[in-house]
Amino acid sequence: MWARQVEALSARHRVVVPDARGHGASSDPGPDGYRPHDDVAALLDHLGTGPVVLVGLSMGARTAFDTALERPDLVDRVVLSGAGAGAPTWTGPWTLDRLARWERARLDLDAERWISVFLEFVPGPHRTAADVDPEVLAEVRLMAVDMLAHHLPTDPAAPPPIGFLDDALDRAPALAVPLLGVVGELDSDDHLRIVTDTVERVPDGRLVTVPGTAHYPNVERPAEFAQVLGEFLRR
Repeated sequence: MWARQVEALSARHRVVVPDARGHGASSDPGPDGYRPHDDVAALLDHLGTGPVVLVGLSMGARTAFDTALERPDLVDRVVLSGAGAGAPTWTGPWTLDRLARWERARLDLDAERWISVFLEFVPGPHRTAADVDPEVLAEVRLMAVDMLAHHLPTDPAAPPPIGFLDDALDRAPALAVPLLGVVGELDSDDHLRIVTDTVERVPDGRLVTVPGTAHYPNVERPAEFAQVLGEFLRR
């Protein structure tokens, strides 16, 4: 999902793109679960880098923020998109309906229905799939298929817990580094709200909206996303 950004940034920056546990080429979490920010911190300690810019989307955004809170020595600044700090609250009918149907498909072990609901987040509530570049839909579908093919939990009814910091939004005023929130203007009201709330809570936060896209601005509008990211890196 970050291929376009890696290509754009690699000429001037060292870019590291880890897969979260249970995704891509990483191992599956054990039955007791895991804390993604601990994994990121361990990776950065292993690489011996200086403070880094953490960029995350959706669950990756929560991971980036949690890492900055717990290990500020490792982080120079944070970019989050599609999610904010702490446990999200969902109130919008569109989001609640999708999450409920997505969970039902998981419990029914219906992979095709699970993927179908997952893909509804690409156009978001204000468009249909026909309004999205077919290549973008195909790439997001490939991510979902790959995850199900290689990382299906042994007990889908009780997946290992992911140890995000649920109190991270309350702790946001203590964030010691600059933060950039990037939202797609066509994302759900819930997703826009949780990013905005985080930006407003931190001491040095700014919000940028990418037009014509929803939950995946980096995939749908890579040039605009790269420009926003580049300006933040040059601060």
